[in-house]
Amino acid sequence: MKKILFLLTLLQANTLMATPQDPNLWLEDIDSEKSLQWVREQNAAAEKALTQNPAFKQMEADILAVLDSKEKIPYAGKRGDYYYNYWQDDQHPRGIWRRTTLDEYKKSNPQWDNILDLDALNRAENATWVWHGAQCLRPDYRRCLISLSDGGSDADETREYDLEKREFIKDGYYRPAAKGSMSWIDENHVFIQTDFGKDSMSSSGYPREARLWTRGTPLEQAELVYRGKDGDMRVIAYHDSTPGYERDYVVRIIDFYNNELYQRLADGKLVKIDVPDSAEKGVVRDWLIISPREDWTIGDKTWPAGSYLVAKYDDWMAGKRELTALFTPDAHTSLAGSTWTKNYLILETLEDVKTRLTVYDPANHWAQSKLAGVPDIGTASTAAVDADESDQIWLTTSGYTQPTTLALADLARAQQPPEPLKTLPAYFDASGLTVEQHFATSDDGTQIPYTIVRPKDLKTDGNNPTLLYGYGGFEVALTPGYGGGIGKSWLTRKTESGRSGVYVVANIRGGGEYGPRWHQAALKKHRHKAYEDFAAVARDLTARGIASPTHLGIQGGSNGGLLTGNMLTQYPELFGAIVIQVPLLDMQRYHKLLAGASWIAEYGDPDKPEEWAYLQNYSPYHRFDPAKNYPPVLFTTSTRDDRVHPGHARKMMAKMQEAGKTALYYENTEGGHGGAADNKQRAYMSALAYTFLWQTLTKGL
Repeated sequence: MKKILFLLTLLQANTLMATPQDPNLWLEDIDSEKSLQWVREQNAAAEKALTQNPAFKQMEADILAVLDSKEKIPYAGKRGDYYYNYWQDDQHPRGIWRRTTLDEYKKSNPQWDNILDLDALNRAENATWVWHGAQCLRPDYRRCLISLSDGGSDADETREYDLEKREFIKDGYYRPAAKGSMSWIDENHVFIQTDFGKDSMSSSGYPREARLWTRGTPLEQAELVYRGKDGDMRVIAYHDSTPGYERDYVVRIIDFYNNELYQRLADGKLVKIDVPDSAEKGVVRDWLIISPREDWTIGDKTWPAGSYLVAKYDDWMAGKRELTALFTPDAHTSLAGSTWTKNYLILETLEDVKTRLTVYDPANHWAQSKLAGVPDIGTASTAAVDADESDQIWLTTSGYTQPTTLALADLARAQQPPEPLKTLPAYFDASGLTVEQHFATSDDGTQIPYTIVRPKDLKTDGNNPTLLYGYGGFEVALTPGYGGGIGKSWLTRKTESGRSGVYVVANIRGGGEYGPRWHQAALKKHRHKAYEDFAAVARDLTARGIASPTHLGIQGGSNGGLLTGNMLTQYPELFGAIVIQVPLLDMQRYHKLLAGASWIAEYGDPDKPEEWAYLQNYSPYHRFDPAKNYPPVLFTTSTRDDRVHPGHARKMMAKMQEAGKTALYYENTEGGHGGAADNKQRAYMSALAYTFLWQTLTKGL
């Protein structure tokens, strides 16, 4: 009997996995001439349909003016005595790395000392470098490791740079282009993770080895520090240079939500920090930080998922298990982030997607105080200016209609209000707009928050061009922020009859708006709940008279592209236009393409019949029905996206085209997963999307 049942199960599995040969598989060959010719043809059709719209050029110019604005906030990071910034504008499309002093930075027009001009470097090397950041060696910060990406891909190379001589160091540290990283230990040693050849990279395309490289020795002879197991996502080693707390660590990243943290001792021995793999964890000076992603029982106490717990690090490593909870979530709150300064801790929390900031004093039994200056429906975030030296913080506040402000605060001088340093100009007139939060009821009764930005005098007859945005994955929270581009291109734009655009953001499950529970509620086989939530918001907008299906458009990218792809195939009757950007769409092959295997913990493994059974239900490529009516669609992606394969968008477009559906496709040749490598490309891509949505959704208005 058992044998019969086994055979029946095997037959069922084989039947389940047996799918017709994909006729569009050739489009996964990214750089084949046949594929690129197809791309060129699609791009030409999209440009003909959209860029000849009389409003396109103006919209592109408006967005570019925002992106290139000299009045943007030049966010800076302190290294030693200087404040460093990476800047892009019309004169420096690829960007310039520069620095200044604090006194200068406080001025409205600081004098900057230009260090590295990436456009000049590209001309000199006949290259298309995109900035991926710099790490400089303390305490003098003279030697830096600069990472550069060809065209904006995730793969990059790292070069050693002399900050005083303003040149790359000949025969200095160099990491060839690959997905990976390199970081300082001291002047003569670095930790490096890169492609070392056979079996050194994971199935996700990331390094599964961490090595210690000594200056002057061949790269291939770098000492192996740790090698991950088959199936691991990646491995990273790093040095904590905090004075008095210098330690080395190794992180074995099993998947997106599980990892092991080890301290590497002076003799090279690795000591695992005894914390659940599913918990987020880290060490700050004397403190071990633990934020469990699942309810965690230790001793006679259970800590809920999403808590922020601290313990004395040395005591914990010695076997003591004494924890202090600084934050525990409830039905309306979640942990959004944390900032440590020299003597204080700030926790950023969300209360129904509204930011709250709380300051903790570890020297005074973790005494709490509120940090003021946070908008009611808005976002506030903090960052330490120099956590080793002071209690100063950068305080950034923003809202949908409130231009972003950067202030400098000192937690040691709590009686003094934050000092405003920079404020974005009002790129659009928001005086006629209002922001409000509502809740939609999903299929299972869950209340789903969403925010509407709309004209104060909005007519609730459903005849308003409305753009609904969502993401719903990887525990990412969508919080309010000021967008000059969306303001100029959508919110203050009017139809001939005087109707203005409405913008809506949905905080659906799968995101992090209510912490791990909100994310896990739409994980793997529960993914459908995210799509039910988004559909519920769409229906609520219609019920309130904000929009109607004819005038309701949606937009989403990456995992948000999977979301909008499912709206297309599962709920086409709810929408009048759909923009799908750098998307996942083929959920049967996603794990075989580029970084796809790293997302199995989020979606599931299609090679397992029991998991493909639910995955196929939200695989837009497989749910597509040529007999169905679908709203017009615009797909956008990048040839150089080495995270989400452009084949997803290519193949879905081919299916729609073959079935005679209304669809456009545009693939940028650069830009990586961000879809664009500079502001001009960003403006062009945004203008394509907004033009498509506006001209489709405003018909009849």
